[in-house]
Amino acid sequence: MSELAFRRVVIKAGTTLLTGNSDKLDLVQLKSLVEQLAYLYRLGVEVLLVTSGAVATGRQVLRRSTQSEIINKAAIATGEGPFRQVLASIGQSRLMQTYTQEFDKHDIPVAQALLTRNDIADRLGYLNIRSTLLSLISLGVIPILNENDVVALEELQGEIFGDNDTLSSLVSNIVDADLLVMLGDIGGLYTSNPEEDPDARLIPVVERTGTVESYAWDSNNQLGRGGMVAKLAAAQLATASGATAVIADGRLTDVLPRIVLGEQVGTTFLPTSSNLESRQRWMLSTINQKGNLMVDQGAATALKSANSSLLPAGVRSVVGEFVRGQVVSIHNEKNEAVAAGIVNYDSQDITLIMGSHSTGINEILGHDFGEEIVHRNNMVIF
Repeated sequence: MSELAFRRVVIKAGTTLLTGNSDKLDLVQLKSLVEQLAYLYRLGVEVLLVTSGAVATGRQVLRRSTQSEIINKAAIATGEGPFRQVLASIGQSRLMQTYTQEFDKHDIPVAQALLTRNDIADRLGYLNIRSTLLSLISLGVIPILNENDVVALEELQGEIFGDNDTLSSLVSNIVDADLLVMLGDIGGLYTSNPEEDPDARLIPVVERTGTVESYAWDSNNQLGRGGMVAKLAAAQLATASGATAVIADGRLTDVLPRIVLGEQVGTTFLPTSSNLESRQRWMLSTINQKGNLMVDQGAATALKSANSSLLPAGVRSVVGEFVRGQVVSIHNEKNEAVAAGIVNYDSQDITLIMGSHSTGINEILGHDFGEEIVHRNNMVIF
């Protein structure tokens, strides 16, 4: 038997994989997934599963008892977001029941965890989630996680992850995973969309996600909310936390054991840092998705090479809105994310003081929370 390449693994099973590109759960595929996870479990791998499929399961349940035209009318009446929550509410318990039954065949206990972004954004909440998940793992229980679609109502308020790729990368971050595997119906990252371009080439290894962002095409599949853009962002977060990330076709035979035992399958994203300490991990997991800072090349170089704080003089533009105390990403002039950190000023304030000397902050704003936009002690470098 080959030596294990990874010991703690987060597996994300996407909607298209678990439904076979249909509008109902593919029980054969789910059973195969569970069998592979059970095999890894018996090898001593600590496994966490982030699963999609609740909405598809809910739709399947409704169609057994309700005419399709009634479902369509309900979707139109409530709107896409609320109706998705209805379907998730119906399907989540059925999905978990299915997983429980399949894992019971292998005598493996499982536990359900439903999360929203706000659960993680709060520092105490983050630590509580981490403690619970690590305790489950230590007890030999496989945590099965999903977004809490039923209560994650307002995307504009930052409460939803938007796709389970993001959630899986955050879970990887929280539990100090060695490996994140995102399984779907695509073989990995290609130079172009293989569904449309017969000359598309698979990229087997990526050292830094910023070098392949131009390949972030999205398929035309509408069943899930993720896509290659979301997967690249998830890979960037995971690798910045010190983990390896893999995008692979979940339909391949024994794909999970092959990856965990070290075989090159799909696209592998190499870690870009060593394991980060807990506070830095929390910052990475709570990055504001609605705004960021653009800095000049001098500031970007100083952040990465000289362990410097971000001062107003180095900021060139503010994208979106955020408030003091939130974690935002910091981009260079090529729009590549170079760091993330806790901002000392609101986005509106930074717009007024950017490009200025720190000594002029109080004169411009009428208040002063320090000379740094982001202090180096509150920053993570990518």
